[in-house]
Amino acid sequence: MGTEKDTASDSAALRAAMVERLRQRGVLHDPQVEAAMLAVPRHQFLPEVSIERAYSGESVVTHRDEKGAATSSASESAIIATMLEMLQLRPGQHVLEIGAGTGYNAALLSHLVGPEGRVTTVDIDPDVTAEAARHLRESGYTSVEVVTGDGEVGHAATAPFDRIVATAGAWDVPAAWKEQLAPDGLIVVPLRLRGLTRAVALRREGEIWRSTGMTECGFMPMRGAGAGTGVEQQTRLTGDAGVWIRTDEGLHAHPERLGAALATSPVVEWTGVVTRTVDDLDLWLSAQPGFSRLIVSREAVEGGLVDPIYPWGSMAVITDDSLAYVLQRPAGVNADGKPTIELGIAAYGPRDRELTDQVTERIGAWKKERTALGHVWIELHAAEGPVPDGLLIIPKRDSRVVVRAR
Repeated sequence: MGTEKDTASDSAALRAAMVERLRQRGVLHDPQVEAAMLAVPRHQFLPEVSIERAYSGESVVTHRDEKGAATSSASESAIIATMLEMLQLRPGQHVLEIGAGTGYNAALLSHLVGPEGRVTTVDIDPDVTAEAARHLRESGYTSVEVVTGDGEVGHAATAPFDRIVATAGAWDVPAAWKEQLAPDGLIVVPLRLRGLTRAVALRREGEIWRSTGMTECGFMPMRGAGAGTGVEQQTRLTGDAGVWIRTDEGLHAHPERLGAALATSPVVEWTGVVTRTVDDLDLWLSAQPGFSRLIVSREAVEGGLVDPIYPWGSMAVITDDSLAYVLQRPAGVNADGKPTIELGIAAYGPRDRELTDQVTERIGAWKKERTALGHVWIELHAAEGPVPDGLLIIPKRDSRVVVRAR
C-alpha cells in the first residue's frame, strides 16, 4: 500500500507531466498560470477517480441529474489554462466565478490572486457547492467564498469584481455581471452562438463590449435564469443510422423526414477550397438559415454515411426534409510543407442540390474573406438601437452579439 508521501510524489510528477503536455501543445504560456497548475493538487478535487485520470487533462463528469444527464464536471486542463490566461489575473484582484464545479478552478484563481486577493464562486446546485467547499477546505484554500445561488445575478454583496469568469455555457452575458464588474475589468465567458460556443474575453469600450481574445470550447449550459430562451436540442433521426442533429435558437429538426433523407443516395461535391485549418468556418456557416451540427456514431459511418469532417460529425445546414454537411480530404502540402485539406459537401434529400450550392457559396466566401480579413472578433451591443454590419448578428435578452471580421 502506498504512503501519503508516495501519493504526494506521484501527484507532483503527474502535475509536472500535465503542465509539460500543455506547453508542448502551445496552450500554456503564462509562467504564473503554469505555477498555479503545478501548485494546486487537482487529484484532491477529484477523489472519485484515479490520480492518473485526474492529471490526464481530460474532463470528468462529477454530477448528473435524475435522467442521467451531466450537470457538472471538471473541465479539460487545456481550456482551464486558456481561460486563466485570458483573464490576465494579478495579485490582489477580486474574482467572481460562475459555476463552482469541483472547486479546482477556484483554487487556481485563489493561487493567482494571492493572499491579498479574493475569490467568490457561485453555483445554483447546493450539492455542487457543498462538494466544492469541502474540496477547497481539505486542500487548504479556505479563503475562497462559496455561495449557493443563481449565477445569472452574480453576487452583488461582494461586488465590484476585477474579473468575472464563467465555467458554464452562457446564452447571454447578463446585465448583473456587467454592472458588478469594475470599470477596467474583464469578463471571460463561454458564450453560445447559434449552437457554437466560444470562450470570449470581453472588455468594455464606451457603450459596447469588445473581445480581447476567444477560443473554441464546449461547456455544459448554465441552469436557472441564465439558461436562455433558445435551449439547445439534440434530435436522433429515425432509422438505424446513429445520427443526431443538434440545434439551437428555436430551430427544430424533423427526425422522420431527415431520417428518410439519409436513406437516399447523397450528392458529394468538392469545392476546390484548400486550407490548412478551418478556424472560424463554423461562424461563417452559422449565419445561414438551418445551421445545426451533425453528430454521428462510428457505426453510422461504417454503415455507409459519408464520412464528415470531424470524428464527432460536422457543421450542417438542414431544412425539414434535407441536410448538407462539410467533408474534408487530403490535398497535399503547402509551400511550407504543411499538410492541407480540401473541403467538400455531402447532401441528402430532395433539396440536396440547393443545399450543396448554398454551403459551397458560403465556404468560398469564408476562404476569400478570411484571406483578406484574417481576424474575427465579437462585440456586445445594447439590446435596442443601431448596430454595425457584421458577419453574424444574434439578438439575446440583454444584448445583441455581433461577430465581426477585418
